[in-house]
Amino acid sequence: MQNNSHIHTYDAQGKQTCCTLEQKINKHTEHDGHDHSSSNDSTIKMFIPSIISLVLLLIAIAIDNYFPQTWFTGWIRISFYILAYIPVGFPVFKEAIQSIGKGEIFSEFLLMSIATIGAFAIGEYPEGVAVMLFYAIGEVFQTIAVKRAKANIKTLLDQRPDEVTILQNNQAKTIKAETVNIGDIIQLKAGEKLGLDGELISDTASFNTSALTGESKPDTKTKGETVLAGMINLNTVTQIKVTTAYTDSKLSKILELVQNATAQKAPTELFIRKFAKIYTPIVVLLATLIVLIPFLLYYFQINIPFIHNSEFTIQNWIYRALVFLVISCPCALVISIPLGYFGGIGSASKNGILFKGSNFLDIIANIQNVVMDKTGTMTEGVFKVQDVIIKPEFNNNEILQMVNALESQSTHPVATAIHQYVGKIDNTIVLKDVEEISGHGLKATVNGKELLVGNFKLMDKFSITYNINPSTIVYTIIAIAFDKIFVGYITIADSIKQDAQITIDKLKALGVKTTMLSGDKSTVVKYVADILGIENAFGDLLPEDKVNKVKEIKAKNQTVCFVGDGVNDAPVVALSDVGIAMGGLGSDATIETADVVIQDDMPSKIPMAINIGKQTKKIVWQNITMAFVVKAIVLILGAGGLATMWEAVFADVGVALLAILNAVRIQRMKF
Repeated sequence: MQNNSHIHTYDAQGKQTCCTLEQKINKHTEHDGHDHSSSNDSTIKMFIPSIISLVLLLIAIAIDNYFPQTWFTGWIRISFYILAYIPVGFPVFKEAIQSIGKGEIFSEFLLMSIATIGAFAIGEYPEGVAVMLFYAIGEVFQTIAVKRAKANIKTLLDQRPDEVTILQNNQAKTIKAETVNIGDIIQLKAGEKLGLDGELISDTASFNTSALTGESKPDTKTKGETVLAGMINLNTVTQIKVTTAYTDSKLSKILELVQNATAQKAPTELFIRKFAKIYTPIVVLLATLIVLIPFLLYYFQINIPFIHNSEFTIQNWIYRALVFLVISCPCALVISIPLGYFGGIGSASKNGILFKGSNFLDIIANIQNVVMDKTGTMTEGVFKVQDVIIKPEFNNNEILQMVNALESQSTHPVATAIHQYVGKIDNTIVLKDVEEISGHGLKATVNGKELLVGNFKLMDKFSITYNINPSTIVYTIIAIAFDKIFVGYITIADSIKQDAQITIDKLKALGVKTTMLSGDKSTVVKYVADILGIENAFGDLLPEDKVNKVKEIKAKNQTVCFVGDGVNDAPVVALSDVGIAMGGLGSDATIETADVVIQDDMPSKIPMAINIGKQTKKIVWQNITMAFVVKAIVLILGAGGLATMWEAVFADVGVALLAILNAVRIQRMKF
């Protein structure tokens, strides 16, 4: 009986220490038709039917060729081969019948069934058993490969605990995570994983954030800071106040994203599926013709040298047709290609990059332009006040308190910088008619007078005259006007991210052009762009201006990837071929609007995502090429009677296994 009060525990690296691998895998079983990932049997158990069949086949071949027995003839011999066939043949028959029941008549299972039964019909018993045996072995290896390919994503899906411990009247109580209310206090012991988003009540706590960012480096939080579901408490007992419902947590959105990722198929994947549905009936028809045409030519005594001769036998042409069927089985393509894309998604998620679908792996592989926001993307987004210039006729402290109160209405990093500089918000200040003007700033009424805080475009919009030239100041400027009079300004500076330079260098190495678009002032944008070596940079842009800039690039028939916060830049994200959201830990809208989410805010993950896309596409096309070339060669040889069932097995199962091994390779790559 399962212990429902069990709380999972984890080590400092984020690995679960309390459950077996089997227990964890069993939680995420899938049942979707013929799914190679659905088997939870041990590897040995999966091989048992094949082992039984192989032993019986070897015994039969040994008696046939090396230790002849008088009794091993007629129906006894046939029965022995049938007995060897059943362990591996029956499951395939079952799958074939089920496929027909679903309307999928021409499946790989039907092909193998026809081919092996046909082999029995013409007396090729050993080959009939061998073909189905090797096919069954191939299926087991495919199942193992798919399970391994899904391991990264399964690990991610196991990040959310089902139960949490809350404090009620100072008493610890374990309840289901989905029943926790906003405002409840969670008690989190060392080694436990947080089940819901919340606010840290304890003074300090260190967390492993690998479930969300892919980085196991401890992240220390202080009282009042946000902590997210999936984070592991590394030190002492910690208390967290729940601020978000279970279904609305950051991790819930990430898990939903990952679970749905494979539903969005790449064009190559969709093509192969459609191709297989058309290709398989054609193959069956051709196999029929391989038998029918020679028979008709022979029957009507039409003199064709390679048919009308004394050596002609219908059995020979049936054998060729069966070889043709085995070779033409499309499982190498149908299995290995989705596996390649799944490996790419899994490899990306392991590195803290979440793709919403395999189609975006294809698109990002061909990206020619990366257009990026500045703040929070290439810079830290952590602003600090540098200078405060207020006209002497105004009270410096009074103006700053009003600005601080108004900025409390905004979540922009600039607002945070002002809060840190000014300090506690004065609640006696009454703000009325608060309005955020996109791309400009904030407007409100204080004591019946208009207060404006934003950029100089805001000043121009409300016809506020000022006696300074903003272009001469490198830093970001926050202009202030009160009662229709220009009061002064605050300068704020941001720092460039550590890996920003590496990002640009890697993008250039990939042959990708870079452009920076920002609502920040042009001098600041140009300054950052010059340091990093970004080719094109434009500042003082409104959201619609960014859209126009991206349209200009797309007008040249070039693909565009836009990197931003996914909220203010939603129009640009929608317009671009691929939208990448920085700050997966920052905004819920990021996860909802972007095609790709970089969870740890590191811009160096942009070229990594492109490289993963390129490698995935490369592997997929290697598999397609290998499958078609090998099959085409052996098909021609088979139709001409130069290939046997053994070559057919290699062309089918052998190529499938090679393709699968190639697809799994992406999971071992270092990006």
